[in-house]
Amino acid sequence: MKHYAGLDLSMESTQVCIVDDNGRKVVSEKVESSPEAIAMMLERYGPIERAVIETGRMSPAICLGLRELDVPVVCIDARQAHQSLKAMKANKTDPHDAAGLAQLARTGFYKEVHVKSPAAHGVRSVITARSHLVEARVRLDNTIRGLCATFGYRPGAGQGKAFLERIMQAAHIPGLGDAIASLLSVRTELVQQIKEMDRRLRLIASQSQACEILMTIPGVGVQTSAAFAAAVDEAGRFRQSRNAGAYFGLVPRRHQSGELDWTGRITKQGDGAVRKLLYEAANSILTRSRETFALKTCVNGHRRFRKSGHLKFPSLAGGFVSVISRDGDRAFPLLAGGRAALARAAGCWTVPCAHARAAGRRAVACDSWSPRSG
Repeated sequence: MKHYAGLDLSMESTQVCIVDDNGRKVVSEKVESSPEAIAMMLERYGPIERAVIETGRMSPAICLGLRELDVPVVCIDARQAHQSLKAMKANKTDPHDAAGLAQLARTGFYKEVHVKSPAAHGVRSVITARSHLVEARVRLDNTIRGLCATFGYRPGAGQGKAFLERIMQAAHIPGLGDAIASLLSVRTELVQQIKEMDRRLRLIASQSQACEILMTIPGVGVQTSAAFAAAVDEAGRFRQSRNAGAYFGLVPRRHQSGELDWTGRITKQGDGAVRKLLYEAANSILTRSRETFALKTCVNGHRRFRKSGHLKFPSLAGGFVSVISRDGDRAFPLLAGGRAALARAAGCWTVPCAHARAAGRRAVACDSWSPRSG
């Protein structure tokens, strides 16, 4: 008889519930939150057809650890599971949640979520750490400006060497010098750590072929390429490259019911940090890059990308997800003509430009690509 398991994770312990083919509960126990303890408990009750675990902070480590121990575990979307579990039981408890997850494993009524590799999580941890360090530095700068303003000194804008020199002049003001000296010492250490994170990101990008290819696109730098490659992790899990636009929440939201059918703003689902970086890259292409190419020409000339006089950068950013295509395990962009394909993929809209469409066809027809070509 086949058995199915539901795992309700917490930091210290995990509630495990096992049901049979007919949905009858076989056992429900609480074990330590470690792959070895969970696998040992599941092994005692025979082979498990499928185990289900929700997304969460500990899910990657537990899920990857169980797979190494040959446990058939599936990670599912916690938001969808929450709605299903709420309909099953009026009271929320760990045993009830584990039993509900076991029933989802038995019926197959769930949405599987890709568990990123440890390497991808390592890159994301560096990017997250750098982001928090930059935020801390900005807060320190604003605090210093506020303290200086209290004493009638205005250091002005900026954050570089000139800003520090102006701040050092305020250190001689009675009642302000000690506070400024303490904050500047902390700021110096933060700047050093930010530079260290930048060095690590450059090293990661230099060792990744996908990052090197992505950085040939105008507006895409080390941080954007590394974050995008880490978020995608495995390009083969997308049937089409344009499907990644929805993965990052860069496609228009749609609501249709009966005669009602409207399309709204972008969905903003998925990784918000990557979406922000793609937005900034698209902004850089249209406002800073002096190079002329199909994507920029089509977007600037297409009124559907304009709203109240402002370019719809989020929709354009959605086009960046088309730079990675699938050729076995090797990722490559769609050449210079592929930049027009980026515009076509932006919001899944069609760009009315015959030249861009022709360039896109030539790019798709190519089966090889050199990082320095185009």
